[in-house]
Amino acid sequence: MKKIKSLIAILAVSLLAVMLTACSKNNSGSSSESTSSTAKSYVPQSINLQVTPSVQAGEMENLAKPLGQMLSDKLGIPVNVTVATDSNSMVEAMSSKKVDMAFLSPGNYVKAHQRGAADVILQAQRYGQNDGKVTDQLVDSYRSMITVKNGSSIKSWEDLKGKKIAVQAVTSAAGYMLPVLELKDKGLDVETQAQLVTVKGHDQGIISVLNGDVDAAFTFEDARLNVQKDDPNIMNDVKAVYFTEQRIPNDTISVRSDMDEAFRTKLADAMIEIAKTPEGHKVVKSIASHEGYVKSDDSKFASMYKIEEALQNK
Repeated sequence: MKKIKSLIAILAVSLLAVMLTACSKNNSGSSSESTSSTAKSYVPQSINLQVTPSVQAGEMENLAKPLGQMLSDKLGIPVNVTVATDSNSMVEAMSSKKVDMAFLSPGNYVKAHQRGAADVILQAQRYGQNDGKVTDQLVDSYRSMITVKNGSSIKSWEDLKGKKIAVQAVTSAAGYMLPVLELKDKGLDVETQAQLVTVKGHDQGIISVLNGDVDAAFTFEDARLNVQKDDPNIMNDVKAVYFTEQRIPNDTISVRSDMDEAFRTKLADAMIEIAKTPEGHKVVKSIASHEGYVKSDDSKFASMYKIEEALQNK
């Protein structure tokens, strides 16, 4: 009798285990389907738009607010514009879903996309630059430049050893990543053989050089133009001693990775249309030196993934 009771107990436990396993599989399957079906289902009722602090934060906020109103008029929903405290914080804001849409630099876009936090929808267009001379051709990539004060003893990248250099955050492609990598390939490790000073905004890098606070600066080409209104002679006062050999994809407009596809298209179309209007063009040019936008996707940033990988392995 005891053997029969023991057998019944064993069978009961086995049956329960089978049932629990089946339930677990069913629940797992339902969760997977739910995740898949809601992966890009987020439709904002309002937009939190964040811009990069490429110039001083207070000035940037005043410049960017009109864009929020234009976008709100196009979409029919409120658009709140903020300026990031620094470029790194934008990746965190996208990851925590506090920001729906952001002007991400190529370096920040790559980091955000790798974390599953953001997808690119638009890429900026700018007129080409050639050492301060603006071309009439719209391009979707640019170089990094190293500048020094006119009259400096620094004549080339080789003279940067032991010098004080203004840089942007480590995720800045032009203000840190690419020049650091290219100079290291040439034999100069500025991270250990120079003094790097982080400043907020490429214009601040140029101003730091002009004021003699640093010996050189890493910026995008040509950040001097952002200072020209305050110093009309800036192109002579600050000169370029190096341009990167590799080019960097232009800035992105990126959105939350869970944003609805149809809404993404609506948002992208709205930004393209805004940039084509005289008022809208003036705003996007003033806040980011953008001339307009073209639709883009992750494949356009293959070079940035290679730069990121090279920096991690250096």
